Amino acid sequence: MSAAHAGAAVDARQAGHRVDEVLDRLAATGDRAACGAAEELVRVLMEFYGSGLARITQRLGEEGLRPLLDDELVASLLALHDLNPEDVLVRIGRALRSVREPVELLGFDAASGVLRLGARATGGCGCGSSADGSPGVPQDVADALAAFAPEVTSVEVETAAPAPALLQIGTRPHAPARAR
Repeated sequence: MSAAHAGAAVDARQAGHRVDEVLDRLAATGDRAACGAAEELVRVLMEFYGSGLARITQRLGEEGLRPLLDDELVASLLALHDLNPEDVLVRIGRALRSVREPVELLGFDAASGVLRLGARATGGCGCGSSADGSPGVPQDVADALAAFAPEVTSVEVETAAPAPALLQIGTRPHAPARAR
């Protein structure tokens, strides 16, 4: 039984990158026939596994799938084959809940694939910021979105200024009257 079958974590993004690397290495050889055959093999396998997943999802039904939808690998496979029964906004919410970053969904444009997120400015370590100091997309957020909602093609982060400290103004305790 392979590690994938034994329940070891499989990173769908990493597997996709590995396939791309192998195809790139093959293309670098200059053998167009071998490169074309490899790309065709990938397409045939995708169709084969997609058909199998479609049959499984059909037999399980939406309720039968529900317990599996929190799993990043399952969610990404279902999304890859356009089989996830959940709406994209539900899946975006699921992705954002799966990470520790304090982000808020501001909007999603399905036509362009642009997701707008709000993040609180923390003034801390700069985590989640790009090299120029502007707010960036933390890696765990990007990874979760890639797994649960690959329709998101780019993310715009709007940082809200931290709330000002609460200044409490109260009445001063009465001082004893001074003798004149």
